[in-house]
Amino acid sequence: MKKSVLVVALALGVSSAFAQDLTSKKGEPMLPEANDWAISMNADPIFEFVGNAFSGYTGKNSAPAVNWLNGNQTIIGKKFIDEKTAYRVLVRLGFTSQTFKNSVQADDQDLATVLFPTLPAMVVDKYKHTTTNVAIGVGKEWRRGKTRLQGFYGADLMVWMGSSKDKYTYGNTMTAVPAAGSHQTNTPLSTTFDNDPTSGTFGAVTGAVPATSRVTQQKSGMTIGVGIRGFIGAEYFIFPKIAIGAEYGWGLGFQTTGKGSVSTEAQQVVNGTNVASVVEVKSEGKSKLGIDTDLNQGNMFGFKGSNTGTTSLKVTFHF
Repeated sequence: MKKSVLVVALALGVSSAFAQDLTSKKGEPMLPEANDWAISMNADPIFEFVGNAFSGYTGKNSAPAVNWLNGNQTIIGKKFIDEKTAYRVLVRLGFTSQTFKNSVQADDQDLATVLFPTLPAMVVDKYKHTTTNVAIGVGKEWRRGKTRLQGFYGADLMVWMGSSKDKYTYGNTMTAVPAAGSHQTNTPLSTTFDNDPTSGTFGAVTGAVPATSRVTQQKSGMTIGVGIRGFIGAEYFIFPKIAIGAEYGWGLGFQTTGKGSVSTEAQQVVNGTNVASVVEVKSEGKSKLGIDTDLNQGNMFGFKGSNTGTTSLKVTFHF
């Protein structure tokens, strides 16, 4: 009899311990419930901050920043139908416009009349870089587990679109046959801009030289893609409705890129006469079909182009 009572008491104690483990000391539920909303973000900066704080790191240990997921600026939101099922929305909406300017000496002036301390007249060259990145995904998630450690899995359907454009405006005009006495030239002084967005000097002036040709506009083809992605992951609820976890995905994607173009202003001698004109050269489009993991592609939306991706821990807030 005593043994039976002891077993029952032990069972009740264990059951009570597990029940308490799913609520805080204030009685707040640890796990998501029906009608909860959730949002996820990159947790790497938090761990870096805490790790540096406890390791005695003497360098700069700035406060953790709120970062996007998977390095491609993706927001993941959830709406729980019940404690084990949720709808998901993945969103990236990106529109950028950057303008860089540089002053150069005006060609249409007689420098012989410019006497110190008077400075030559200047004109402005401009470079404008614009990008568009729109990606939307919808999916459904199912969860397993009865403790703070929760596993989840599901699928997402995604579409994405992207493009970019570079436009150059020059203060000095390219004139095929300069008028007599105008002091203009058919090789105008023009700024050379660094137009590589991946470089640390993007938009910087790399020179201003007399130009026999100069780019006026570059347009990438419009990229449109569609994909379906399965995912699996796990979370541990460290506080009520706050979980740390990781997610991996695998799926099929197809994207196509339309024709791009490069417009160049140039002057050439044709039948003994200088001719200035804008020439547009089109580039052919391309397409890609792939089956891969997020970890290898480093991207939930689209294709990164090389197998150098990384994944991150994420923190999810439920409310």
